[in-house]
Amino acid sequence: MTDSKPAADKPAVRHPPSMMRGTIDDPKLSAALRTLELTVSRKLDGILHGDHLGLIPGPGSEPGESRIYQPGDDVRRMDWAVTARTTHPHVRQMIADRELETWLVVDMSASLDFGTSTCEKRDLAVAAAAAICYLNVGGGNRLGALISNGANTIRVPARSGREHVQTLLRTIATTPKAPVGVRGDLAEAIDALRRPERRRGMAVIISDFLGPINWMRPLRAIAARHEVLAIEVLDPRDVELPDIGDVVLQDAESGAVREFTIDAQLQTDFSRAAAAHRADVARTIRGCGAPVMTLRTDRDWIADIVRFVSHRRRGAMAGRR
Repeated sequence: MTDSKPAADKPAVRHPPSMMRGTIDDPKLSAALRTLELTVSRKLDGILHGDHLGLIPGPGSEPGESRIYQPGDDVRRMDWAVTARTTHPHVRQMIADRELETWLVVDMSASLDFGTSTCEKRDLAVAAAAAICYLNVGGGNRLGALISNGANTIRVPARSGREHVQTLLRTIATTPKAPVGVRGDLAEAIDALRRPERRRGMAVIISDFLGPINWMRPLRAIAARHEVLAIEVLDPRDVELPDIGDVVLQDAESGAVREFTIDAQLQTDFSRAAAAHRADVARTIRGCGAPVMTLRTDRDWIADIVRFVSHRRRGAMAGRR
């Protein structure tokens, strides 16, 4: 007989609630979103102690007037042009942006309607969006979203406030499934973020990035103006196949069906191909100047976010030394 209770020294793994593809006014959906809000506000914000370095940027700044250097000023703000012209050290004053505008590009193509663990990748994408929104709401910060399922793109205008965040997350959670045979178009969704031109802010790309890597150009254009974060949502079956013998597999986006016999060689080939694709995705995103955070349906998404932020924080602190 085995004990099904978790070990006392191991914290319970937190998984995002199922969105159940409810309608926008479904009470079950409201309850699921409320659970997400409580999870983020109580667990994530508490763990990070309000310091979201590496996930959410602090208030931005724009260069303002120059003034004479005073002891204690940050030497990284030295205005060398004015210093050379006047022969007196000057620093550039910074004008704080009191509001941050963040846009989410959320991939809701058919490949995200899949999950073999405790939730679907779609649920995890909503959870990732909720983390960004609830950590960033307040202070007049504005949040907007572009949600693409391949067949169409839904635009949620950037606004502030918790009521707007609820509307935004409901819209993501209730995005209809694309018709069979319609592939996602992440490149088009990212490119749509460029129109109209926006003030400098943050862009968060949420996807499983399983399709062709044809989005480098629009991502690079966005990263040239905005701080960008890529959130990769995966299921274990995206990276490895189980040893289950004969199986029928269907491409979630094209609808194509094929029969396979999963043996050791196929498992090895699949794992290598999946690893190579993920490496290409990460290399392309980082080449555009953006970090990548990976969340999986079989892992604690809160713990993974904290781990990512801690790693970014250590890197930022090391860079200041």
